[in-house]
Amino acid sequence: MPRPQLAGIHHVKIPVTDLPRSLSWYERVFDLKVTMEFHDAEGVVRGVAGEIPGIGDALVALRENPGAAAGCGGFDPIGFAVQDRADAQAWAGHLDELGIPHSPVIEASVGWLLVFNDPDGLELHLYTWAAHGVDHSARPGYGRPVAGPQAGRPVARPRASEAVQ
Repeated sequence: MPRPQLAGIHHVKIPVTDLPRSLSWYERVFDLKVTMEFHDAEGVVRGVAGEIPGIGDALVALRENPGAAAGCGGFDPIGFAVQDRADAQAWAGHLDELGIPHSPVIEASVGWLLVFNDPDGLELHLYTWAAHGVDHSARPGYGRPVAGPQAGRPVARPRASEAVQ
């Protein structure tokens, strides 16, 4: 029997310690537009979900969970895509205007990278598809075959020219 196919990513849930603080931050930084609220048994809002322009149909949810937020500090579970180095630099300027510390725009292994932290220390990455418009799939260590049923097939990565706008 063939394996059923996925239809995309439905949502990404980010644990936070202080929902109002984090919601304000994600609204300022990413223009998050809340479309849903999640209430606990007492009716207190403990989570929200919404849309961030430019990431497609996937929702971003913030859920109050101090233990999980503490455990994720310094980890980078999300890599938001930007088109090119100029976009990464524009984001650095945006973060500067908001007074949010960030890395310089870094030439990383497969593209340009900008790193910064949300209020709980979650490391967020803005990553381009490729550096200098070069296809890095031929680079040593990139696109290595994976184990299991996909063994022998290279890991595909879109080129900057193929990125969805």
